[in-house]
Amino acid sequence: MTIVNYDTKEINCKIVYYGPPLSGKTRNLKTIFERTPSTNRGELICLQHDDERTCYFDFLPLFLGQLRGFTTRLHLYTVPGNAVFDSNRRMILKGVDGIVFVADSRRERLDENLESMDNLRKNLAAHGYDLERIPMVVQYNMRDFPTAMSVDDLAVVLNPSNRPQFTANAQTGDGATETLKAVSRLVLKDLIREK
Repeated sequence: MTIVNYDTKEINCKIVYYGPPLSGKTRNLKTIFERTPSTNRGELICLQHDDERTCYFDFLPLFLGQLRGFTTRLHLYTVPGNAVFDSNRRMILKGVDGIVFVADSRRERLDENLESMDNLRKNLAAHGYDLERIPMVVQYNMRDFPTAMSVDDLAVVLNPSNRPQFTANAQTGDGATETLKAVSRLVLKDLIREK
């Protein structure tokens, strides 16, 4: 749910990176943070849990510029990949404006991708959201692994709605910026359509 502050003339949008454990959600945010000039970004905050190898809450306000005289900011979050943190996932989705589903391209991780997509659908429904109506892009990460499935095969099962999709490499950061730009455009287009 986009928050418009008329006093400060700011539009705040929330984008959540969702996917299975170790698929590259946190690495995406760290790459974006590292590549964004410090004048255009806020602080990156990671809260680490003892039982979870990845950060289970990342926050990065990213300043996009002006839209009809308002400053637009994106607040980027990741969810914990581990299913034991499902209540945290659900809480982080509250008020979401856009989603990046980060899939692990490796064939041996296909079931985890499918479980995570199903979990996303259920957690959105718990807030009254419909996955088909939320601006979303799909990122196929871990493309450099020898067991990486083809994008076409992954799209059949993970992207049947034919949403924008991107390939990525968590180690090099390739694809992170393009993915963020695409979901940002979808969120802003949705915002303009609603106003």
